Amino acid sequence: MPPKVLISDALSDAAVQIFKDRGIDTVFQPKLGPDKEKLAEVIGDFDGLAIRSATKVTAKLLERAGKLKVVGRAGIGVDNVDIPAATAKGVIVMNTPFGNSITTAEHAITMMLALAREIPQADASTQAGKWEKNRFMGVEITNKTLGVIGCGNIGSIVADRAQGLRMRVIAFDPFLSPERARDLGVEKVDLPELFKRADFITLHTPLTDKTRNIVDAASIATMKKGVRIINCARGGLVDEAALRRALESGQVAGAAFDVFVEEPAKANPLFGHPNVICTPHLGASTSEAQENVALQVAEQMSDYLLNGAISNAVNFPSISAEEAPRLKPFVALAEKLGSFAGQLTESGLTKVQIAYEGQVAGMNTKALTSAAIAGLLRPMLQDVNVVSAPVVAKERGIVIEEVTREAAGDYDSLITVTVTTERQSRHVSGTVFADGRPRIVNIKGIRMDAEFGPSMVYITNLDKPGFIGKFSSTMGDAGINIATFHVGREAPGGNAVALIEIDGIMPPDVLAKVRALPQVQSARVLRF
Repeated sequence: MPPKVLISDALSDAAVQIFKDRGIDTVFQPKLGPDKEKLAEVIGDFDGLAIRSATKVTAKLLERAGKLKVVGRAGIGVDNVDIPAATAKGVIVMNTPFGNSITTAEHAITMMLALAREIPQADASTQAGKWEKNRFMGVEITNKTLGVIGCGNIGSIVADRAQGLRMRVIAFDPFLSPERARDLGVEKVDLPELFKRADFITLHTPLTDKTRNIVDAASIATMKKGVRIINCARGGLVDEAALRRALESGQVAGAAFDVFVEEPAKANPLFGHPNVICTPHLGASTSEAQENVALQVAEQMSDYLLNGAISNAVNFPSISAEEAPRLKPFVALAEKLGSFAGQLTESGLTKVQIAYEGQVAGMNTKALTSAAIAGLLRPMLQDVNVVSAPVVAKERGIVIEEVTREAAGDYDSLITVTVTTERQSRHVSGTVFADGRPRIVNIKGIRMDAEFGPSMVYITNLDKPGFIGKFSSTMGDAGINIATFHVGREAPGGNAVALIEIDGIMPPDVLAKVRALPQVQSARVLRF
């Protein structure tokens, strides 16, 4: 029996034909996606599900999908797919991360130009029979400074196009190396300097805990009076209410938004202001982009269903089915070690070294390195996956170095991730014991043995009496339960580290109390 694929959202005829030409039994029902009940009734018959954004792949739907092996999303965003539930069910989730980059970048440039010359407002006025030539006094963009927040795949294209328009481009991106910035012809700056200098600001970063409201009332107050802001990335990067106030005060001269905190946006604080331009999330909406991502997802899904090849998977590395059982615990270890380092990294990454010692050195280290880099980048770039991670790192000029040593040391297998930033270098090592669970065994040269937990606190402190008691009391007073407590130290009375698993999430006010404890040098909340 050939594999069977359901296409529940609109894909092009050419994409549908790819499935059929590859010998896959294809059912094309583009209106089925929004109908949760009907979709749930039929999903059990299919090996693959090809979707865009209308279909919601929930845990409940996956429970009904007994045969499902792969979900393919034609586009980059997989917010409509329950990734943990799919992973638990063994369902590969693929996306097409680079198919609409040019289209989105062009939309941002278009919005900037329309904002500079008030094109939509002038069009409406003229077509209403008015001739308000003196009302619409625009600004030139030549020799203006464009501040790009997030200089990855899309942001770098925007920077290139802006330079072609003779703009000066400055960029803030913690993962952009000085070498990559020089190659792009942009000046790398920190965020406060970007806010201070930019005439136009465009955002091209994912929405994470670190980037949410990255443009807020405080940052707007530091910007040039008359700045113009463009957001074609993600709703939530800008505090919309604060921006509305700044538009009314004249601090911000105009804004052009394609994305909003709540979508579909039926009402929004920005709506109705005369200096605001809005579009309904059209960043990827060109015929070329829609065709590209549709063709890509059809090819990827066909390759996986027919021969087991995995590409652009967001929840599994690109490895063969034969390798998977042996590699799986080490993939988890590599990704968690990368995530540990990534959650502690604030300044720009320049180099990452992943060292493999012992038995793991003879495995598919390319997949393990991809997993480590994905874990490292994901805290800042949530759309990155184990396949795209090396490409994303290369775009940012991050040097990736892989070292293998077949001779084993204290452990049968050891993976060490060393991260070098513009300010410092840090390393973390881990292994997998016979129980198959990844463990941290060394942090910055300090030995310990700790399992990864969903919610953890990492503390650097001085090895002085009273720390553990005061920390435990602080947790107890806040009603937070400690699940595990692991410590290590360089020498008695010297530098020490603690890795504590807690139940639930530590609130910011409690974290502040922990940081204020006498022996504590730093404290960070980690999620795995």
